[in-house]
Amino acid sequence: MAGNDDLLDATTALVPPLLTALEALRAAGRYMNPPSLPDLIEAIRPQQHGLAEGLEVFQSIDWPEHLQDFVDAAMRSAGQALRAFESFEQALQAPQPAFVAYRAMGQTTKAIEALYPVAAMLPPVSRFYLEPDQRDNTELLKRLAAVDVGAQNVGLMHANNGADERGGFSVYVPEYFEGQAVPLVLALHGGSGHGRQFIWSWLRAARSYNCIVVAPTSAEGTWSLMDPAVDAQRLNALVAYASEHWNIDPQRVLLTGMSDGGTFSYVAGLQDDTPFTHLAPCSASFHPMLAEAASAERLQDLPIYLIHGVLDWMFPIDVARTAQQTLQAAGAQVVYAEVEDLSHTYPEEYSAKVLQWVQEPAAAR
Repeated sequence: MAGNDDLLDATTALVPPLLTALEALRAAGRYMNPPSLPDLIEAIRPQQHGLAEGLEVFQSIDWPEHLQDFVDAAMRSAGQALRAFESFEQALQAPQPAFVAYRAMGQTTKAIEALYPVAAMLPPVSRFYLEPDQRDNTELLKRLAAVDVGAQNVGLMHANNGADERGGFSVYVPEYFEGQAVPLVLALHGGSGHGRQFIWSWLRAARSYNCIVVAPTSAEGTWSLMDPAVDAQRLNALVAYASEHWNIDPQRVLLTGMSDGGTFSYVAGLQDDTPFTHLAPCSASFHPMLAEAASAERLQDLPIYLIHGVLDWMFPIDVARTAQQTLQAAGAQVVYAEVEDLSHTYPEEYSAKVLQWVQEPAAAR
């Protein structure tokens, strides 16, 4: 059995390189644009090598039984991260490199999910799951350190939402939630995506700024854009479900989404009979008929935070500019973020910005 010094050395050999590797993979996903893939992959190779070396040291230790949960989580995360690096490398040789890179991004979220239980064990890992500007927030860190790890109805939960399941949902409730009214975010993945993965685009912001996130998975490969009532009714039911189980602020219920999820946030969120008070479509398609089909009362003063990348190769930037102009002309309160270095990926740094916007008093918007 290894001694305490050996255990500490092995932990130090793996955990810092693992966190660095996950940040590098996250950045590669954020800035993924087919023409830039070779440069992105070149930039993250040192983190791949550092992680592989750290994992080798970590695996060489005879770990005691009482640390096995930590060991299993760290090793699963590291193994999944290394597979993500390999997929990014494979993208260089693929006929359609963007789609292989998207697979690597999915593997990255699996690595991030695998490591999350360690946040309750090691402060550096806990800080990783916070927004960068909150990692030195001593009050927040104390609240997180003091939480009861066995508490019910808080933390990350999944309902029929395994990686091979569709039609379920994942929920994140901050572990320090104590019943006060908080905002609710329904976050919709893109086409062929999955709520269990997309929730990680919002978990840092929710954990930092105390909101609840529900990330449903579409029943089919994408949202029911051709028959909106199918998924729109389910989204409304999820808001009701969250309101029954937690104290949701009814004035701060956000519907957001990426790509097809962003498009469906228009489709479902512009309806009259919806509980959503704010919309935040990202990298979404848009047609002026969406606004024409909405009532004038629904559009008047409706807060919408519209995010789109200048480099988007799937839905060109003119789509977002048309959306901004159309929605503003119809009376909506539009915040428009045209992101110069964004392609067709989700800019996670905007989750906190959008959440802070949702929490603003109406008069401040």
